[in-house]
Amino acid sequence: MKNIVLFGFMGTGKTSVGKKLAGELGMQFVDMDHLIEEREGRSINDIFASDGEPYFRNLERGLVRELSQREGLVIGTGGGVVLNRDNISDFAATGLCVCLNAGPEEILQRLEHDGSRPLLAEGDKLQKIKDILGTRAALYANVPEQVDTNGMSVDEVAARIKEMV
Repeated sequence: MKNIVLFGFMGTGKTSVGKKLAGELGMQFVDMDHLIEEREGRSINDIFASDGEPYFRNLERGLVRELSQREGLVIGTGGGVVLNRDNISDFAATGLCVCLNAGPEEILQRLEHDGSRPLLAEGDKLQKIKDILGTRAALYANVPEQVDTNGMSVDEVAARIKEMV
């Protein structure tokens, strides 16, 4: 079976929906950020702090190349995977690419108590979410399929994606 690749901003449900889909479809779930942390032996925050975002994006690009060669995966991408259009192209060649979307206020509510997001580490979180979403909106729009997750449960989002398979 081809892969199902979930794109979207942090807090849109990539991990929770991905795990649900994988379980229901008998596929393996891969969280790209978690896999990078395992391989590097440190957190995403530490990678950003020590080596910077370009180093992290290079790790991410290599993992996209690797995972796009496999089958039977539900892949939860990192929120910034869309920064490199080749990532979307590589995944689209071997799977269903779905972007999960949510409004800034909903994202803030979902991430309010999550301290593991380096891009939201300091300052006004809602404004940062709006700013980053604004710069990435056109990039997320490049993902072939779109699902608005505002007000939807994990089960509802998973059911919507299963209709696309």
